Amino acid sequence: MRALLSGYYGKGNGGDEALLATLLQMLPPSVTPVVLSDNPQSTQQRYGVEAYERMKLLPVLQSLRSCDALIWGGGSLIQDATSAISPFYYGGMMALAQKMGMKTIAWAQGIGPLGGSQTSWLARKTFAGCTQVSVRDRASAALLSKWQIPHILAPDPVFALESKPVPGFWDLPAPRVAVTLRSHPHLTPDRLSNLVRALVDFQKATGTFIILLPFHLSQDMSLAQVLHSALPNVSQIISQENPQLLKGVFRGVEMAIGMRLHSLIMAASEGCRCFALSYDPKINRLMEDLDMPGWDVVNLPDNPNIISKTWIEHYANGEALSTDQIQFLLDRALIHKEVLQQALN
Repeated sequence: MRALLSGYYGKGNGGDEALLATLLQMLPPSVTPVVLSDNPQSTQQRYGVEAYERMKLLPVLQSLRSCDALIWGGGSLIQDATSAISPFYYGGMMALAQKMGMKTIAWAQGIGPLGGSQTSWLARKTFAGCTQVSVRDRASAALLSKWQIPHILAPDPVFALESKPVPGFWDLPAPRVAVTLRSHPHLTPDRLSNLVRALVDFQKATGTFIILLPFHLSQDMSLAQVLHSALPNVSQIISQENPQLLKGVFRGVEMAIGMRLHSLIMAASEGCRCFALSYDPKINRLMEDLDMPGWDVVNLPDNPNIISKTWIEHYANGEALSTDQIQFLLDRALIHKEVLQQALN
């Protein structure tokens, strides 16, 4: 069997690459993956898979015709908050695959936000036509229940991604704290300035070495450089595009401060204390599920002293997930693997 994997792949986003790596890890051995990517050559080299251009009509149609199944490969693909085109691209492809009689799997989805009536209608129709549906959060499950669409709820599959140790990482000073910021309209210059000042004060108080992790190089690197400039001798930028190595960074980190969803998921699953800076409902859902402290970026305190003191308190007295909690999340995340096996075998 050949399965076409469709997601936000090949765009340099560490979270989406982690979803792809986990999906490939979970596919039954009898299934040959074919990946639609924004950078097919890079995807082919990194994962050793057949890959084609995701935004070119002819390769997409040829890939569909050559495969027996289509898998929406995880994440917030069906939402119209950041792109009005995204739900129609993925939904249109899913509808076409269903008309062609292919098995269709919505895998590890985080649905929404859906502000438009057309996108809501398309989402409901395509999810209803899927062979199997799994979602990663309770809000998505509640929406599917409202639509009376059968589904399975399990934690984000990246909880089960196998991490690998990063060569040379243990030579860096310890203890270490990882910081992952991303550009966003809510992260205004004033708020960024407050975060920088707070991080400088936090570092001085704790004596930690700051690991700056740009999860999406084109969006995050400039912010990492701003932080590094403020902490020139006590920080380092680590640009790591291999998802397993990216997750492996958190093996040697005491605490993570993150805007990126999958930076928090990776950190939590590797036993780090986590503090979230949320710009999106999907991060708030994770905070609720894991009882993770944090702020919405729009509600960030105006006083850097409040921010730094809160981080210092969490560093000193906050708790990471227990070994049992991490194992529970990993075991539950493997339900997404069972979904693939049931649908594709």
